[in-house]
Amino acid sequence: MTDAVLTQPRRLGFARRVIDGGGLWPAVPALVYLVLFMVLPIITLLTFGFVTIDRGAITDGGFTLTHIAGVLGDPLVWNLMWRSFWIAVVSTCLTLVLAYPIAYAYGHLKGVWRTLLLVAIISPLLTSALVRTYAWIVILGGRRGLLNQTLLSLGVIDQPLQILNTSTAVVMGMTQIHLPFMILPLLAVLSERDRRFEEASLNLGASQVETFFRVTIPMTMPAIVAGFALVFAVSYTNFIIPQLLGGGNYSTLAVQVYEQTIVVLDWSRGAALATLLLTTCFAFVLAIVSVGGRLTRWSEVRR
Repeated sequence: MTDAVLTQPRRLGFARRVIDGGGLWPAVPALVYLVLFMVLPIITLLTFGFVTIDRGAITDGGFTLTHIAGVLGDPLVWNLMWRSFWIAVVSTCLTLVLAYPIAYAYGHLKGVWRTLLLVAIISPLLTSALVRTYAWIVILGGRRGLLNQTLLSLGVIDQPLQILNTSTAVVMGMTQIHLPFMILPLLAVLSERDRRFEEASLNLGASQVETFFRVTIPMTMPAIVAGFALVFAVSYTNFIIPQLLGGGNYSTLAVQVYEQTIVVLDWSRGAALATLLLTTCFAFVLAIVSVGGRLTRWSEVRR
């Protein structure tokens, strides 16, 4: 009798938690929106890679691995994936190098200067990435480009530099356009860090450089990992910047997905390329997070 009396409130409590949804009900509209407008379209796109589509209709062939096998067996695809990978790595490393001093300076500023720096960091996000990419075309263009005109007028160079339509232009554009995505995670951590650890390090005889590398950076390792993973993902899957700054003959895996789907209208091959792109991007980001987790635990042990 006693067990039955004790079990009944437990059952009522469990039923009440199910009805309440554990506090998840406010998130249901957002989850439904994500499922309808992000998850289902992605699943539909990836499904196209396993069927044959002719003139916008699925043929009677049914499920097939022909398109995936064709993509995996194409050396050009692997070359484009390698190009996409190293461009993403180089631009991500550059954004980290440029973002860390800015976020570090933000943590030491006060008053109006801190506000102005925050506005300068966020303001590029108010402009479309497409517009900013076209701005780089104006800057890096041929003889009439802003950079070449300035260098030629100053007598620094005799012939215009050929930067546009090269890997250098793509890396420069990605670094500048994706820079805020690296700054913001670092900014949040650096501005709220416990500076008593740095003061203790200095009091114990460590120099400013030693304190920065052995105390400050380890404390911000989670933000570094988060920013690195985010910037790498958007750089690896970006097609606007390589398409415009790299020129018509410059291609990456994301550009190939766009061309096969929109230009060639080969939806099956485009979906197969998209499957490879998303799968490898997920694997790379998972590797970054895994390595970052190990570095974070190592830095915590060192502290």
